[in-house]
Amino acid sequence: MKARVAIKVRAGARKTEFAGRFGDAWKLQVAAPPVDGKANEAIVRFLAKLASVPANSVRIVTGLAASNKLIEIEGIDAETLERAILESQGFAQKGFAQHGFAQHGSGPNSGSSLPRKT
Repeated sequence: MKARVAIKVRAGARKTEFAGRFGDAWKLQVAAPPVDGKANEAIVRFLAKLASVPANSVRIVTGLAASNKLIEIEGIDAETLERAILESQGFAQKGFAQHGFAQHGSGPNSGSSLPRKT
C-alpha cells in the first residue's frame, strides 16, 4: 500500500509543520533552508516520522527543485496519511468542528436513535 500527497513547501520557516491547505495540496513549512537538498531531506524525514515509516519509504516523485512537490509514501494508505496530517495540526485535540469539519454522530441531526438530553 502507498499514498501520494501534494505539498506546497515554504523552506526556511521557523519550524517544520503543516500549515493548512493550498488548493488540493497541503502547505508544509520546513525549517531547513532550500540549499543543497537540505529542505528535501527535512521533508522526507518529517513525513517518514509522521507516517511511522522508514525514511527510505518516502520518495519525492515530482518537484525536487520546486516548491510544489508530489510525495509518495510506501507503507501507509491515503486515509491514514490524511488523518496523521490533520492530527499533526491539532485537529484531534481541538476538535474538527472548530476547523470546518463536521463531526458525525454527536449532533442533534446525527441520526442517533438515543434521546437528546435537554
